[in-house]
Amino acid sequence: MITLVFTYRNRSIHIVKRCLQSLKEQSNLNFQVVLVNYGSTTIYTQQIEKLLENFHFVTAINCEVSKQLWNKSKAINIALKKCETSHFFVGDIDMIFRNDFIEKLNWLKSDNEAIYFQVGFLSESESKLDKSFDNYKIKHKTNEEATGMTLYPTKLLKKISGYDEFYHGWGAEDTDVHCRLRNAGIKVNFFDKTILLLHQWHPRSYRSMESIAPFHSSLEQINHQYIQKIVQNKMVLANTIFDWGLIPNSMDFTSNVIQSFQMTNQESEVNAMLYGLWDNYKGHYLIIDIKPHSEYKSVKNSIKKIIKKKHFVFYDFQSLNDLILIHLITRFRNQYYEYEWDKVINTIQLKIVL
Repeated sequence: MITLVFTYRNRSIHIVKRCLQSLKEQSNLNFQVVLVNYGSTTIYTQQIEKLLENFHFVTAINCEVSKQLWNKSKAINIALKKCETSHFFVGDIDMIFRNDFIEKLNWLKSDNEAIYFQVGFLSESESKLDKSFDNYKIKHKTNEEATGMTLYPTKLLKKISGYDEFYHGWGAEDTDVHCRLRNAGIKVNFFDKTILLLHQWHPRSYRSMESIAPFHSSLEQINHQYIQKIVQNKMVLANTIFDWGLIPNSMDFTSNVIQSFQMTNQESEVNAMLYGLWDNYKGHYLIIDIKPHSEYKSVKNSIKKIIKKKHFVFYDFQSLNDLILIHLITRFRNQYYEYEWDKVINTIQLKIVL
């Protein structure tokens, strides 16, 4: 049997319905689906739960991490850790599958190789139409650089410790796991003989800086540089420092003993927290509120800086946001946290269980 895993956060229910309906209509029904709802808001979670009542072959895993960075690798690994089938297909919830897709997977699957699939992209107008699979007009097709839709032998994916959970935000995690498999001497083949999957158009607002979800301004560039080192050093194992595939359990910050800190964006004050304070509070519930310093952007402090007199040094809030988030990624990604940056009044709040 094959397990198909999909990750989900705040995506159009209509898109999800079309994806699952195409699986419901498969000629071979010997498969199971795991949908990992990783941090959707309450309204989307309620909608997806209602929808899944019509698709009994889907098992949902709900992770209450709406105030955490998107981490597709962790979401996939949560399903992988529980997977007991021989093969594990990683897909996207915005796909439409040809009705013989599962048959093709069973025909192509191997115990010693991974295989990934070419995808046909639909235009916005075409995505709104209800057609049979073969009647859709494809706008463009992916090439071998698009690595997302992959069928793995489960044991081989587990052997390299799954997807690397360093990758937050979007990009590179799929290519990374292909590189690690190849570094381990495992073949990863590209199937482009026929189109078996179609991508539904959707807006990319979830990647916007205006999103209410935490957002690091340069994670895609960091991810790109990280994967270059994986390739150069021929690395195989992922997640060598942290355990992988852990379900983030939500915590109650109102009924536990809490350490609360009020801070400003003064550079030395922030650095004291990032490089010293946290290490003294392991096992504690922390709430950290950061507001602009009274001298932040003051004329007086700006003049002192220009004439090279002693002055306050501050992080601007974009840099401060990125700095805190990269610390969470590199040091505390298995800890439960909630993070918010109100860009209107420039305040940051971090709640974390250390």
